[in-house]
Parts: sequence; C-alpha cells; structure tokens
Amino acid sequence: MNHRVQEAMKSLRTNIQFCGSDKKVIMLTSCISGEGKSETSLRLAMSLAELNRRVILVDTDLRKSVLLSKISYSHDSATLGLTHFLTGQASLRDVVCTTNVPNFHMILAGPFPPNPVELLSSHHFEAMVTALRAAYDYIIIDTAPLGTVIDAAIVAKLCDGAILVIEAGKINRRFELDTKLQLDKTGCPVLGAVLNKVDTKKAGYGGYGNYYGKYYGKYYGDYVSDSAPSSDAERGRSVKQR
Repeated sequence: MNHRVQEAMKSLRTNIQFCGSDKKVIMLTSCISGEGKSETSLRLAMSLAELNRRVILVDTDLRKSVLLSKISYSHDSATLGLTHFLTGQASLRDVVCTTNVPNFHMILAGPFPPNPVELLSSHHFEAMVTALRAAYDYIIIDTAPLGTVIDAAIVAKLCDGAILVIEAGKINRRFELDTKLQLDKTGCPVLGAVLNKVDTKKAGYGGYGNYYGKYYGKYYGDYVSDSAPSSDAERGRSVKQR
C-alpha cells in the first residue's frame, strides 16, 4: 500500500479507536453510489487487521455491489455470498472468505436478490451480526447508499456506529444533511464523515493535493493481486497491500 494511503487509513482507524471499545460493528454508507464507500470500507478493514485484531468486512450492498470487482478470486470461490446465507442456502461458515491478509475475512454480497429489504430485515441477518460479534474484534459493514435506498437504515439498527463517505463537490449540503438525519433516526451514532476525492491542491493545501485529489482518483480499484488462495472450509480471497 502506498505510504500516503496507509497514513490516511491509520488516521481513520485511530479516530475510530478513540470512539470507544464498544464500537465493534461499524457501517459505512454514502448519499449516492460512486463516492468511494466500498474502497474506504475495504481499506479501513485491512488497516484495522494490521493491529492484530480479527476483522471481517461484510458487503450488504445487495443491489449494486462493487467489492467483488476490487479483489482477485478464483471462479469457484465467488459462488457463495450473503444472500445465500440469508435465504438458507448456505451456512455462515460457507460464506466467510479467507484472504491473504492476516486476521482479515470477508463476506461478499452474493447474487442480486429480488427482496433485499426483506432479507436484511430478517432474523437471519440479526443472528449473523450477533455471531460475528462473538468471533471478531471489528465488523465493518459496507452498505448501499442511504440517500438512494433504505437498506442502510435497516442495517444501522444493528450497528454501534456509522461513517458517512462523501465525495467532495458531488453532493450538495442539503442532501448530505438529509442523509445524516436518516441515520440519526435509526439510533445508530454517527461517528463522523470521510470527505473523499478532495482536490486539496486546488483548495489551497499545497503538495497534499496530488495525493488527496488526483491520487485517490487513479489509486482506488488498483490494489488487488492476481492470485487468490482458497480452502475447503472457507472461500478464499486475495487482497494485495501497496
């Protein structure tokens, strides 16, 4: 992982740690798609795992998941996901994926279902979160954009905190506030916001602009390896750190 990106993720994970040890299940959402929440979720989970904590990333964006496109995998290892577990077609153990990053596991979304709201509202999803709490130090949940669909609000009710990822210059302030109000109504504490894809050079932050602005634009989506380990018990995923 580039040292600048690594430092940014370290700052984010440190802020999360200062929120308290009771913040174990943390969801990330956005106003609309394309703001970088999935990339941020993946990088945050990997950064937390570097602290020798057991971390799992759960993809609950059942309508338009992009996490699968950001990791390297074998064909057979991509067959099972969250929707299979929520519909009773697979056990939790079947859908938990190992990665080549120590202490880091994933549950991918699986195939697109016709009823994502009903699946996320089911007792199966609540039971899964309860089971993961007992097995992991941190559960990072990537959700669908809250400004577009209601799915994230359902997930939020089972989370200890929420982070809103916002792309600079893409969303107006009123929309951002409305999305935050939706989170507030769920009772899930809003831990903060990540302002993503900022052209800080243009904004007057000097040399950092090349990193926070242009660098993020070309970096995200380009950090996976060409091979994916797998096991019989858990489907394998490969993630390369730069």
